[in-house]
Amino acid sequence: MSLSDSNENDGMSGDSLEHSDEPRDGNGEEAGVFVRVAAIVLVLLAGVGSLMGLSMLKKPPAEANVTERSRLVTAIRVEPEDVSVNVTGLGEVHALNVIPISPEVPGTIVEIYPNLEMGETIPKGALLFKIDQRDYLAAKAQAESQVAQIDKTIERIKRQSSIDESRLKTLERSERLMQSDFDRTCELFEKDDVGTRSAVDHAEMSLNQAADAHDQLAQALALYPVQIQEAASGLDGARAQLEMAEANLARTEVRAPFDARIKQVGLEKGQYVTPGTSVLTLADDQVLEISVSLDSRDAKNWLQFDLAENTASSAWFGQLKPVSCRVSWTEDPEHHSWEGTIHRVEKFDQKNRTLNVAIRIQGEDARRSTGGLPLVEGMFCSVSIPGKAMKQVYRLPRWAVTYEGNAYVIRDGRLAIQHVDVVRSEGEETFVQSGLNPGDQVITTRLTNPLPNQLVRVDVPQENDA
Repeated sequence: MSLSDSNENDGMSGDSLEHSDEPRDGNGEEAGVFVRVAAIVLVLLAGVGSLMGLSMLKKPPAEANVTERSRLVTAIRVEPEDVSVNVTGLGEVHALNVIPISPEVPGTIVEIYPNLEMGETIPKGALLFKIDQRDYLAAKAQAESQVAQIDKTIERIKRQSSIDESRLKTLERSERLMQSDFDRTCELFEKDDVGTRSAVDHAEMSLNQAADAHDQLAQALALYPVQIQEAASGLDGARAQLEMAEANLARTEVRAPFDARIKQVGLEKGQYVTPGTSVLTLADDQVLEISVSLDSRDAKNWLQFDLAENTASSAWFGQLKPVSCRVSWTEDPEHHSWEGTIHRVEKFDQKNRTLNVAIRIQGEDARRSTGGLPLVEGMFCSVSIPGKAMKQVYRLPRWAVTYEGNAYVIRDGRLAIQHVDVVRSEGEETFVQSGLNPGDQVITTRLTNPLPNQLVRVDVPQENDA
């Protein structure tokens, strides 16, 4: 084909392009759409086929085995048991008897105990101090003289009474004789005309004198018992004065009423003292007591009262059983402990909801100690009092039960949360009354936000070979 033909063809092509906006035939347009759709489907099929071919060329990844992780815990297996309760409290030791010593008579101190110093011990009967006795010796001598004088007066009256009784008998005989003589003289003068009127009058006068003497003596004898009684009353008063003088003299010497420890001293030789002024304070360390304050609920639940000893008319607590208690010095409880006995209920404090009980320790027990120091007044001690027994309870570490009253137990290898009823906590232990079953494994590990039904495994400690 020549170049001119080519140009012609190009011209025709250009004409055709210029007239492209003219409407085309409908069948041709549908055929073009079909061609384009078919091309797209072929492309997609080719892509899918390529992907399938590539996937067949690669090996599939290994499946991962997902396993549940377990939590390592420590646990104990619990069984119900009977546990004796110890009720504990604190208190300060004091001597049972503390006596202030005051002089009973006034005077000047002339003698004192050689070692009259605070903390010294004095045996029973030792002379503590002595007051000047001169005035009291004089008072005693005067009272003794008065008693002796009255004694002699009574003796003289009794002797005079005995003499006058004999004289009265004589006067009675004389009176009878005078009466007989008077009667005879009168008869002779009146009947026989013997004698004179003067003789008769003389005989009558003698009779009257004898009767008068008899009556006077009889009257004196009747007064003697009254005089003796009056003298005896005076003697009683004199003897009372003598007893008072002797007592005051004895009170000038003040002696220790028991084996005592000097707690306070306010006395010097030459000091003038008066009754009612305390100059010494003595403590009896033979018996010590501790007043222990207990929670009223513990006292109600666990103290052992002997209700049979409480009388129906008493509105106070029943008699406490005298059980032995352990007394420990708070400064060194491991090495300084003693044995005491619960003695009585002292008071109930409504304000603090506490019950105060007295623990008594004998002196010989207070001196026994493995640590070297005796139990003495002023020591602050803890006291453990055996109480009633808890029946069929479960013993757990205190931290094994939450504040909400829950315990973590192992059931079928998984953690379960179990609500329990705590009957008492003592020291590092808690005792559960209900909520657990015999043989339950209770987790003792301190857990934070544990998940219920979490898989757990128990850490069994390895025992070292000997």
